[in-house]
Amino acid sequence: MATKEQVYEVLQNCYDPEIPVNIVDLGLVYDVQVEDARVAVKMTLTAPGCGMGGFIASQARQRILEIPDVKEATVDLVWDPPWDPGMMSEEARQRLGLG
Repeated sequence: MATKEQVYEVLQNCYDPEIPVNIVDLGLVYDVQVEDARVAVKMTLTAPGCGMGGFIASQARQRILEIPDVKEATVDLVWDPPWDPGMMSEEARQRLGLG
């Protein structure tokens, strides 16, 4: 069975094409649930109007489906709570020159 750690690990290979930091370090992944062969992720974007939302969610879903034993994956975009730069990891803030 897949683990939350495996899901977070593969999501660290997903990037917003406009920002050179992965979606985990950006603080965009809000919740990961693993139940048997199903994974459900709730994530957000840096801005509700981001045109790359569908691409990023699709990329995340594809990465999750590459995990052995995962048969179904859903990635839902949510807007509550709204994302803010304080959700980024220290490494991400430094990389973007914000820390």
